[in-house]
Amino acid sequence: MTTLTLTATAEPAPPEIMTAAALADFPNPEADHIVAYGDDPLQFGELRLPDGEGPFPVVVYLHGGCWMSEYDISHSRVLTDAFPRAGIATWSLEYRRIGDPGGAWPGTFEDAEAGYAHLSELIDKHALDPERVIIAGHSAGGHLALWIAQRIEERRPEGVIRPRGVLGLAPAPDLEFLYEHETCGQAAGKLMGGSPEDYPERYAYGSVANRIPQSTPQIAVIGKYDEMWRPVGVHYAKAAAEQGAPIEVIDASESGHFEMVYPESSTWPLVLDAARRLLGIN
Repeated sequence: MTTLTLTATAEPAPPEIMTAAALADFPNPEADHIVAYGDDPLQFGELRLPDGEGPFPVVVYLHGGCWMSEYDISHSRVLTDAFPRAGIATWSLEYRRIGDPGGAWPGTFEDAEAGYAHLSELIDKHALDPERVIIAGHSAGGHLALWIAQRIEERRPEGVIRPRGVLGLAPAPDLEFLYEHETCGQAAGKLMGGSPEDYPERYAYGSVANRIPQSTPQIAVIGKYDEMWRPVGVHYAKAAAEQGAPIEVIDASESGHFEMVYPESSTWPLVLDAARRLLGIN
């Protein structure tokens, strides 16, 4: 599955690329179920189910936003509400972030891991298919999605579902790269509490670039016009391919950073197709 072919979509590029300001206007549909996975008010997930009896395939989703508290789960609801209309359940996680009590190092990582593990408790109650589960995330959430897969590969924790794959939407898994380039106002340094030189053990633990998942299939969707996040996504994908990790890169030629999380965009079919392929849905 390893390939670095950038599969471009139709040219020319659209005349206007979506900016972060558009997030405020995204629809905000309610979830079918809101479930706590911990005691903190931010430790919850939103479960959305397709029509029918199931068992349903599942996308576990982590939203982006530079790991910062000002970007919460709300902007991701338009995306996680679209998957169920395609027959795919979503378990979308909120988590403590930079600026939240207990957020950043290590709370953000603890929440991502605990929220994903809680899926096991939802399987039977909500007719979810444990054999068809993938993790997806956008931007900073793409980092956390890949980090969870890495942790499961290494630890193989009992009772935790092993995902079939990871769908990274503009993923940002290389924290050292982000720190070096001061991406998003030095968000990586804020997440980890300092530089790689200050805290090498934290970066060894939290940066996926240090231990790239070797057996979990990965698809990275990277926007052609994503000036801030494209470099780290391409950098990670090249490193993964060089290690022989099963990664595919889709170059979304009509996308900046946000089109891929908006189901009315021309990039959404690429995202849905990638999710279906990782889930084994024909």
